[in-house]
Amino acid sequence: MQKRDAYHHGDLRAGLVEAARALVEEKGPDRLSMTDACRLAGVSTAAPYRHFSDKDDLLLAVALAGLGRQRSAMLTATQGHPPGSEAAVSAMGMAYVTFALSEPGVFRLMFALTGPHRDSAALMTAGRDTFAVLLSQIAARLNRPATDAGVIARSFPLWTFVHGLAFLLIDEKAQAMQVPVDLPALVRDNTRRLLAD
Repeated sequence: MQKRDAYHHGDLRAGLVEAARALVEEKGPDRLSMTDACRLAGVSTAAPYRHFSDKDDLLLAVALAGLGRQRSAMLTATQGHPPGSEAAVSAMGMAYVTFALSEPGVFRLMFALTGPHRDSAALMTAGRDTFAVLLSQIAARLNRPATDAGVIARSFPLWTFVHGLAFLLIDEKAQAMQVPVDLPALVRDNTRRLLAD
């Protein structure tokens, strides 16, 4: 627990976002309260309002930070593989699912924000930036611009595969149906099929 006077201006915001992230993982976003986030961050209940207008604003920050971590993990996973290669795309898919498994509460939050977040330009930009990691790999594979309709058409099924798989795993649906999942092999094999010319 950090002391209030240990926070500098930027650290306070980051500390509150991290506290909220931990609470989202523990309780879910619906049960997050500003008071609990303050208590966990070790700050006064007035402190968050220097940076966040309300709980929804704090949840948006948690989702944006999650999208940033997911994007970084995807980029890191492609390093060491030729751009557009099956290995790069498969590694990126594994990073996507692994992020969901490591932060299921944040992953759900990232794709569940509605209401006041529906028109958030920051959220849309972060989502597009994350999808652009996949688009850049497929663009390299097809030797076309990332904005090309064919690149987008080839990328979308790859996204839907890892996204759906992530939710099936974090919601324990595959386990409930007693479906054995060799995650690396499943991602690798489906990536190969979806990349087939």
